[in-house]
Amino acid sequence: MTDIEFLYFQHLKTAVQNKYLESHSPSYDDISKWRGIDIIYFQEDLRQKAKGNISEKTFYTYFKNNAQEKIPRIDMLNILSVYVGFNSWSDFRKKNPIADDSPAIQRDDTEKEAIQDNLPESAITLKPASSMDNQAFDEINYNINFGNNKQNFLKKYLWLSMSVFLFVIVLVLIFYDNFFYKKYTYAFTDADRNSTIKGELDVKIIRDNESPILFKVKPNSPFVYETKSKKLKMVISSPFYKTDIVTRDLTNAPESENIELKPNDYAIQLFYYSKSIKDFKKKTEQLNRLISDKALIYQVVDSDIYGIETMDKQKYISLVTLPTTSLENLEVIDSQMENGKIVMIKFRITENEKTK
Repeated sequence: MTDIEFLYFQHLKTAVQNKYLESHSPSYDDISKWRGIDIIYFQEDLRQKAKGNISEKTFYTYFKNNAQEKIPRIDMLNILSVYVGFNSWSDFRKKNPIADDSPAIQRDDTEKEAIQDNLPESAITLKPASSMDNQAFDEINYNINFGNNKQNFLKKYLWLSMSVFLFVIVLVLIFYDNFFYKKYTYAFTDADRNSTIKGELDVKIIRDNESPILFKVKPNSPFVYETKSKKLKMVISSPFYKTDIVTRDLTNAPESENIELKPNDYAIQLFYYSKSIKDFKKKTEQLNRLISDKALIYQVVDSDIYGIETMDKQKYISLVTLPTTSLENLEVIDSQMENGKIVMIKFRITENEKTK
């Protein structure tokens, strides 16, 4: 990327900002200060006017803090150019020329050949090797090679023997250790509905004097764990189920077991009302009753620069009651309850940059 391309992109960002301000009133006029709900509104406007989408990660990378002076890939540049009224990124550049936009002078193959033709020839003189009596040389070489061959044979034989011995030792150690390992399978079901867990679970293995090990269990899948220990302690958690601590004495434990998890009804209600796109008035009332006025609400952002943003209860309700396609990708990561109210929500919105 050249400096002139980055300068063109800065002009395009200004044009995008001005286009959006024609029909919207974000929290700030400066596009680099937009956040949360402002970005959601902009994404929806871009879908309607340019039939394309920009992910949060791309927005934060190129619009919020572009310290590395990078520009998006060409398909995103085309979408943004269409948004501000041009046919493509090339059309935007053509109709908005910058004075210093001159192509770099490149040397073609003909010029290179001409330069090479003008170089002086380098005179390379090979000196003849000194002559030697061939028969004497062969005799000396035979004696040397005979002695070297015997030494090389012994060295190869010794190394081969040592390698085989070490390989056998390693195999014995591996299979000896694995002989004491045992495999255990745990399936998880909803305690109220007697059905398999359809969401992802986190299983954290707690071991004495060691750091915990975290496993991700896919929906409708069992958790399989191999160990030679005689004790097992698991912490099972999910956004929609109450955290459960399971301990087992594996001395005579079954190899397969079913574990019931108690659903977190408030978290399930929050997820349902946040994702629902019907009856927005009823949805607003339900969320008002469900969420505490002092709730801490975090939006996890897919960006290397901005990892998390906060918002209050009313902004969250406004966000999830917008009739936008972003709700399809809203994911509640975590929530906490106190006195019958949700006091903490952590969520994210995942998106794919694909034109429609």
